[in-house]
Amino acid sequence: MKPRFFRAGYVATLILFLVSISGQAAAAKFEPQRTSWGTPDIQGVWDFRTLTPFERPPEFADKAVLTAEEAEAFRHNTLQVLDVDNRISEARIDVEAAYNTFWWDWGTELNEDRRTSLIIDPPNGRLPEIKPAAMARMKEQNLLRTPPVRDLFSLSAIPSPYLPTGPESLGLSERCLVGFNAGPPLTPSAYNNNLRIVQTPDHVVLVTEMIHDARIVPMNGRPHLPSEIRRWSGDSRGRWEGNTLVIETTNFTDKTPTMQLPVTLANIKESGGVGSGKNMHLIERFTPVEEGRLLYEYTLNDPSTFASPFTVAIPMRATTDLMYEYACHEANYAMPGILKGARLLEAEAAMSSGG
Repeated sequence: MKPRFFRAGYVATLILFLVSISGQAAAAKFEPQRTSWGTPDIQGVWDFRTLTPFERPPEFADKAVLTAEEAEAFRHNTLQVLDVDNRISEARIDVEAAYNTFWWDWGTELNEDRRTSLIIDPPNGRLPEIKPAAMARMKEQNLLRTPPVRDLFSLSAIPSPYLPTGPESLGLSERCLVGFNAGPPLTPSAYNNNLRIVQTPDHVVLVTEMIHDARIVPMNGRPHLPSEIRRWSGDSRGRWEGNTLVIETTNFTDKTPTMQLPVTLANIKESGGVGSGKNMHLIERFTPVEEGRLLYEYTLNDPSTFASPFTVAIPMRATTDLMYEYACHEANYAMPGILKGARLLEAEAAMSSGG
């Protein structure tokens, strides 16, 4: 069995290597438009939605790239699962669903390379091993919501003894503090998968549609902020390496997670915000590979959370769609509703116990 396993792992690594080399070769041949000051012009709105899963599904094992037939079957099945209007689920779930399918924007296609995951390193397409202390903290947070609550959204499907005593016990996206896909790093998700890039000679601005956050990245070589100064989106510094925009980000706050683990029905109890952003070091790369195509790659390193760094690759497509304001606080009736419901449950419990 060992030789067969070795061969399978070798083939998967070789395929990923060839895919990477092919992408690098295409990017090397492509000469992008230039700004008036001479850098590659990557300004505009970029769409990063995709049906390609973040982690490789277990059923694909060592398969790094799908055949055309496998990709179409996976795409079809994924769209069926995401279709909340199919009326095949039980009535209660149907009624309680947040939105109709019209309002979701997961995308309708896998990435053109037909990879089985957005993670390209490790070669198995899965997140590295999570340190036991980080996993234990995440499970505690899911059940007890002890501050600081670092997950992006509360997993209401997990049985929990707690009732929220205030907004501090809810997820960061529910509190409209950060967007669940806005990053950094960017992560394709349910909607608002758009990024606007604006360039000047001394700065690059990354504007995400989710929470309409604007990350201003100096390009003039200034040092990072002192370590005692922390930000929700970290402290970013940029540089050009050939045609690739490289952004290095440090100084994240410990109020954010290192990573929001992907949620599936099979692993919902093992999901949530894991690690502390305070220990995270992020390197992002934006490379124009052809007209209207941008390759976004990032490598995340947090030794206190993951056993090793990991790298993700997400193709982006130029779009003429408009960017819309995400007025989260202005229309966020969910939070007072959740807290009011918790107080009513507490009152009912007190009455039933004779209090």
